[in-house]
Amino acid sequence: MTKAELFRHVIGYFEATRPIAVTELHYNDPFQLLIAVILSAQCTDKRVNMVTPALFAKYPDAKSMAKESVDEIRAYIKSISYPNSKAEYLVKASKILVEKFNSTIPSTIEELTTLPGVGRKTANVILSVIYNQPTMAVDTHVYRVAARIGLTTGAKNPLQTETQLVKYFPAEKIPLAHHWLILHGRYVCLARKPLCEKCGLTEWCKYYNQKIKPKK
Repeated sequence: MTKAELFRHVIGYFEATRPIAVTELHYNDPFQLLIAVILSAQCTDKRVNMVTPALFAKYPDAKSMAKESVDEIRAYIKSISYPNSKAEYLVKASKILVEKFNSTIPSTIEELTTLPGVGRKTANVILSVIYNQPTMAVDTHVYRVAARIGLTTGAKNPLQTETQLVKYFPAEKIPLAHHWLILHGRYVCLARKPLCEKCGLTEWCKYYNQKIKPKK
């Protein structure tokens, strides 16, 4: 089976079983998504969603957050991983948004990554979710699932994974494919013990066929 054929099988499976796939972070506008994604670094979406309602009620936009002290922001996100660093990121990023971008979330990776706390993965999430651009954000789930299925080969880092995935996923499918792989990794293709018995991709999955499938 060629790589292109594998991708077609995977796309067909997810289109049939998960036609709607979206971020599990809760947000009401692009600014709130940006903040939520910054907070989600090395932290679960579930934890972020527990914190952001109060944070967004107090600071609903970049202008209000930019005026606040780091200490005040930290108090709202203290249960999040790395609250000290992230509180600084939120205040500094909000100030830059107000001063440089007129409180509008940038639509290019070059501009987005000038914001504190925004790396390539976070920028790709924003571009994909908000602007529907064909960018593939690679987190630990995408990295693991893509390698296990065989969508990527020998990828040593997220950028190599991203490069291989965008080569074979049709551009219009990439924003959706990002969520397909994340959600599959969260609920089926678990890190320690993948639930292969619940997975409909085993027929084509490299990991299953090499390590799990009973030998005849």
